[in-house]
Amino acid sequence: MSDLEPLTPEEAVEIHLDAMRDDSAEWTRTSHRSHLRAFVEWCHEEAGIDNMNELSGRDLYHFRVWRREGGYSKGQDEEIAPKTLHSVLTTIRSFLRFCGEIEAVHEDLYLKVPLPSLSPGQEVSDSSMVPERVPPILEYLNRYEYASRDHVTILLMWHTGARLGGIRALDVRDCELNGRKPQLEFVHRPETGTPLKNDEGGERVNRVSDRVAQTLQDYIDGPREQETDENGRHPLVSTKQGRVSPSTLRNIVYKWTIPCRIGEGCPHDEDPKTCEWTSYNTACKCPSSRSPHDLRKARVTKYRNDGLARGIVSDRLDASTQILDKHYDRASKREKADRRWREIRG
Repeated sequence: MSDLEPLTPEEAVEIHLDAMRDDSAEWTRTSHRSHLRAFVEWCHEEAGIDNMNELSGRDLYHFRVWRREGGYSKGQDEEIAPKTLHSVLTTIRSFLRFCGEIEAVHEDLYLKVPLPSLSPGQEVSDSSMVPERVPPILEYLNRYEYASRDHVTILLMWHTGARLGGIRALDVRDCELNGRKPQLEFVHRPETGTPLKNDEGGERVNRVSDRVAQTLQDYIDGPREQETDENGRHPLVSTKQGRVSPSTLRNIVYKWTIPCRIGEGCPHDEDPKTCEWTSYNTACKCPSSRSPHDLRKARVTKYRNDGLARGIVSDRLDASTQILDKHYDRASKREKADRRWREIRG
């Protein structure tokens, strides 16, 4: 190790993330930061490694086993999904390759991180949400929670198909709601904490219906917390603390995708009065609850089933047609057959 320069895991991670600023999207850096946080924890709590020079191929094997079996995943006592493990190890490989370049580890150490093979089915999340589940949720919110933060959150996600980060990035100034062409503008503002997934390439303007525009305006004029964030901006979806957090947006979706929340029967034979899944912080554990990503997939599926061209869906949702087909479009074989038949018949 005489040719290596001592470096702690924390320092190595920070240097790596800083180096990524020049040629990586902010979203990629965020993903790397998350996976590498687990790596740093493992170094200290499991392996007793305080110097990257000490890292060996055997250590990397132990890290892989620890992470595969749920190490670092809160509340998880079982193996993580193969796709998640693949993503973790891909990040570790990239990180160690960089560490080799700055002489913190041997330059070929990254090759000792084997990537698990994924079947086509494992490459795609099997969690989904049928589009037909969404209208009853919005009807309930429109009747009993009109223009509330929860109503606006679900409404925005469904009618724009935007990612959670895109919804969170919207400011009041990004909303043109009173003209003949109501619309929302998604703007990449990484310097003030709201990057878009594809940086400037993710910037776009999406039209919304008059009904959606009116609901948003009623929210702005009424229940919206009149707060600025730490950067002096006026977030559209706000809390008493300022801009809504990603976890709050996720919890809103989990909460309103529980069937009993809108008066439907429980498909799991639980009593809503005593069920532990009905609270705000535990809704994600209900087998019927769904994530913002699932809601986005349902939006893509509905657009495609309605005959909207791939290119239009791609532009509106800021995702390539290949990604739409592989990760978002959850239509059944019969639904896809119906689409092809419509095209054939002209």
